[in-house]
Amino acid sequence: MKYILISLSALFLFTACSGKKYYEPEDVSNNIVLSKESMSSSITSMNKIGATLENKKFITKNGISNYELPEGFDFLNLTEDGRVIATNYVDKILIGKEEKVLKDVVIAASLKNEKLALVYSNNTIELLDVNTSKTLFKEYLPLSLANDTRITNPYFMGNLILFPTLNGKVIIVSSSNNESVKNISVDPDNEFNNIISLNVIESTQTLIVASPNKIVSISPKEVLSKDYEVRDIIVNKEDVYVATIDGQLIKLSANLNEVAKKKYKYAKFHALAFTDSLYAVESQGFLVNINEDFSKDSIYDFSFDNEERMISIGNRIYFDSKYITLP
Repeated sequence: MKYILISLSALFLFTACSGKKYYEPEDVSNNIVLSKESMSSSITSMNKIGATLENKKFITKNGISNYELPEGFDFLNLTEDGRVIATNYVDKILIGKEEKVLKDVVIAASLKNEKLALVYSNNTIELLDVNTSKTLFKEYLPLSLANDTRITNPYFMGNLILFPTLNGKVIIVSSSNNESVKNISVDPDNEFNNIISLNVIESTQTLIVASPNKIVSISPKEVLSKDYEVRDIIVNKEDVYVATIDGQLIKLSANLNEVAKKKYKYAKFHALAFTDSLYAVESQGFLVNINEDFSKDSIYDFSFDNEERMISIGNRIYFDSKYITLP
């Protein structure tokens, strides 16, 4: 009986594995010129806007830094004047060359006009005066024990400060009087619901917020939301582009109307990027390029180790100790 059970278990495992489906495009092209450059080190940590390398250099929208972070610190953000903000994930935050000691673990931070907006690992948010270290605003939110690793930084929008939380909310604080003016529940019900993306469409003053399960559009006129299992999301001008867990690429308007979409059967997308068209990196070693109105697409070979960390910033994709620049 024992041998029969073992055989049945092996058969079940074989059947389960053999039944697994992968994206297999019919028409794959090599007709794309990608500028490929080596990096001196691999990615060890990252967030939505940057990454830290093993040699303590870091990646931002400006490319790979020329200098290294102190040992133990990881990149979080840049200030308006180009200083790095980093955390040691214990009790310190680095702003430029100055270290500040704090009582809790900082996981997200932004700085403007000498006001430092912080999100802690215990889901507390705080606004500090960096000159005096005085607390201007602080709120203790419920602990979130299960978080998506794609954590985004607070955002300064005019005289408002937007704090993305770990429990599916955006807390809006006035920088004029340092008081909370509004709480927006983006995704309060799901287990993994921290805010993973926060962007502003300047032309319409529309805030686009995403959790792993929902996208919310917040404008002066209305608050709209749609459910998507978000693999990645980017905003380009007035358009929102989404890659979903089930292999869809979707173009949304600022008010979340679906402008266009295309399904790639069994595709698992890792990252999105935009130049004058949309690019999506697929786990089986393909690069999907789809034009702006989604009327035409091309699939290219794009080999990489999908166990390695990958981040897309602007028109560059960083992975496996190298990066490519998209045309």
